[in-house]
Amino acid sequence: MLPRWSHEGTTNDSEDEEEPKRPLSEFYPYIRCALCSLFLIDATTIIECLHTFCKSCIVKHFFYNNRCPTCSTVVHQTQPTYNIRPDRQLQDIVYKMVPFLEESERKQMCQFYKERGLDVPNTVVISPPGPVVIKRQKKENIPPSVFTIPPELDVSLLLEFVGAEEGIANYKPLERRYVRVSGEATVRHVEIFIRRKMELSSACQVDVVCGDHLLDHFQSLKDIQSFVGEEALQDGLLVLHFGLVLPSQP
Repeated sequence: MLPRWSHEGTTNDSEDEEEPKRPLSEFYPYIRCALCSLFLIDATTIIECLHTFCKSCIVKHFFYNNRCPTCSTVVHQTQPTYNIRPDRQLQDIVYKMVPFLEESERKQMCQFYKERGLDVPNTVVISPPGPVVIKRQKKENIPPSVFTIPPELDVSLLLEFVGAEEGIANYKPLERRYVRVSGEATVRHVEIFIRRKMELSSACQVDVVCGDHLLDHFQSLKDIQSFVGEEALQDGLLVLHFGLVLPSQP
């Protein structure tokens, strides 16, 4: 089949093959806050359920409610702000998708500080527009190691699978046994990780053990490492054994 030609004598094949542009409104459920219905500013994620909101919106919400506004999951019984984290990657995506949003937000923050006679933090100062210059480094100038582990990931885990109760099948092996996480993470987060990686059904229960202690969901890894002591460590790794069991019948 011959290609179509425009009156200028060039083919239109490239135009036909271009991927159609999608309207920004299709992405609103992912880049707008469910509380204020505006684009996310200081995107903050609830670590229990992974729903994201503006930081100011979710903090205000927690003044009178300790549940997630989207799914009603209990974030924390007494201090729900302990279980929220900034989502910088999502915020960068929002700024890239919505033109001038970042610049507008910084101008408002500068105005806020100036109206109150406060010094504007360096992180808020608006840089003058200009071309972005990327300098290429020569290979010999690259440091031998450019990978650094974030300081908040302060616990190294070794997850040892001890088996599944009879009647449990159709699960994947856990390929990633070594994990580095925050000490503030709880046993519940470890269970969620195991469930996702092994593709476990909801009918299966995950029991996590450290030494001779069966762990509760609310216990943090830092606390576990403290009260179990050297018994919990193997070559500097916190060793957690886990098994798959069927829920006990009431």
